[in-house]
Amino acid sequence: MEALKQLFWSSRPISWVNTAYPFFVSYWLATGELSATLWIGTLFFLIPYNLLMYGINDVFDYESDLNNPRKGGIEGALLDPKWHRLTVRVSVLLCFPFVTYLTFAGTSTSTGWLYLVLFTVIAYSAKGLRFKERPFLDSLTSSSHFVGPMIFGLSLAGVNSWNSTLLTIVIAFTLWGVASHAFGAVQDVKADRIGGISSIATVIGARLTVRFAMASYLLAGLLLLTTQSLATWAAVAAIPYLIIVGQFWNITDETCEKANRGWKKFIWLNFFAGAIVSLLVIEFSKVG
Repeated sequence: MEALKQLFWSSRPISWVNTAYPFFVSYWLATGELSATLWIGTLFFLIPYNLLMYGINDVFDYESDLNNPRKGGIEGALLDPKWHRLTVRVSVLLCFPFVTYLTFAGTSTSTGWLYLVLFTVIAYSAKGLRFKERPFLDSLTSSSHFVGPMIFGLSLAGVNSWNSTLLTIVIAFTLWGVASHAFGAVQDVKADRIGGISSIATVIGARLTVRFAMASYLLAGLLLLTTQSLATWAAVAAIPYLIIVGQFWNITDETCEKANRGWKKFIWLNFFAGAIVSLLVIEFSKVG
């Protein structure tokens, strides 16, 4: 039971929907079917995918997490070394049957996307790759963890030719993810520097990172406004993010941990943004 508890918290249950939802919506809108593949893929991106992503991160970031005051709760587990080997093994084994099914259920193109997404998940944290320690690539890679399930869902549904509207939405979603990661890195500047971890925030500083995140959110919202589709209304969801990030416009490296107040609001704000997108999806399905 203790092992299950550790694995559960290491998978960041508060964030499960952030990866499962993009896959579900993209596949369902493209096919209009509530098929077995839809449910299997959604379940994969709900739990196994998150355990792989965050579990590996908890294993390889343990030393720096010791110096991070926000670790040990819903914002990230502090995984005792005795659970590291088990976490890696279970995360890989749990993913295996799902990945096998999705490989045979898809095409070479969709499988290519799936494997690329899984590579970025592992490369972000694993020793020898550590994309999370490559400034700007860290934010882009983190964004791919959430955009990837959407792209894979579209490809698995047979959508491999993107029109300008779809491409714009994907780019806007990517910028949204980049902004979220960058802002999230601000609160960890001190802990990451103590742990010898490089990130976008440790390299360019807390203040400039906040402004970079705000610019990325703003650009994402503006791009959505150009789509001339129902996605235009999703731009409204960017407003509260801009308001929250804007409160830390003049933050310093010394006061970086204050950004955690904004980050905690993000955790719940993501559900608000998801609700807006859900309403748009429902209206889109009615129109279609």
